[in-house]
Amino acid sequence: MTVGLAKGETKMIWILLTVGILMLIAAALVFCVAPGKIPPEAKKAALPFIGLNCAHRGLHTEDQSVPENSLAAFEAAREGGYGVELDVQLSKDGFVVVFHDDDLVRACGIDKKVNTLDYEELSELRLFGTNERIPLFTEVLKVLGDAPVIVELKTAGANNAEHCQKTLDILRENGRFWCIESFDPRIGAWFRKNAPDVLRGQLSSAAHNFDTVSKLQAFLLSSLLLNFLSRPHFVAYSTDPRPFTELLCRLFGAMTVVWTLHPDHDIAMFEQKNDAVIFEYYTPKPRYR
Repeated sequence: MTVGLAKGETKMIWILLTVGILMLIAAALVFCVAPGKIPPEAKKAALPFIGLNCAHRGLHTEDQSVPENSLAAFEAAREGGYGVELDVQLSKDGFVVVFHDDDLVRACGIDKKVNTLDYEELSELRLFGTNERIPLFTEVLKVLGDAPVIVELKTAGANNAEHCQKTLDILRENGRFWCIESFDPRIGAWFRKNAPDVLRGQLSSAAHNFDTVSKLQAFLLSSLLLNFLSRPHFVAYSTDPRPFTELLCRLFGAMTVVWTLHPDHDIAMFEQKNDAVIFEYYTPKPRYR
C-alpha cells in the first residue's frame, strides 16, 4: 500500500525548503560582506577622519601646475587644514614611493612601469612637466606632519607582503593619524592578520570601472563580496550608485568614505551620507561636521 502526502503537507514542505534556502543565501551574503569590528586602537585612529575632507592625492590643481602626489600638493593640503589621500607602491629596489598610476606615461611621459625602475631612476623624472619629482613615502609624511592620511596601497602582486610590511613600518615610525585602504582585498587581509590594530578600508566602485579584471572579479569587487578576506573597518566607495551590499556594511557598523567629489557633485548630500570625503578641484571647509 502506497502512502502519499496530502496537498497541504506537500505545500508546507516546499515552503520550509524555500525558507531554508533563502536563510542560507542570506547567511552566506552576510558572511561575505560583513565588515570587521573596529578594535579600541583603531577607533582612536578613526576619530580624526570623522567629518573630514581629504584632498585627493594632495591639494593639486586640475591643470597639474601643482601636480598630484607631489610634495607641493601635500604641503598645500596641510596648510589648508585638510586630510590627505595618497597612493603608495614599490620601486624596483624596494623603496616605498608615492605615485598613482602603474606606469609613468601620463605623469612623466615615460612608457615604463614604476616597479621596473630603481628609486634613483624614478627620482630623476619630473611630474607633469614641473620641477616636482616622485617623492618617497617618508618624505611625504614629514611634509604632512599631523595631517590625517588615508594611504592607498596599490597592488604589488607577488610583492604584496613586502609592500604591506614596508608601508606599515614607515607609518608606525613616521605617521601620527593614518589608516590604510586598497582595492585589493588581499592587502586588507594582510593587515587583518599582521596588524589588526590598524584601521583598514576596502576601496570599491561600479563594476564597469574594474576594466583590468574578469567580469566575475569586477562583480565580486564592486559588490563587496570579498570582504570576508579582509573584514574592512570602512568602505571607500566611488560616487557611482552603491549596491545594497554597501548598505549592509553600514548596517553592520562600517565607516563610509566617498571618492572623489568634484565641484559638480551634490557635495552636501555626499557629506551628509559619509563619514569622510575625498575631494579634488575645489576647496571645501576642512571639516563638515
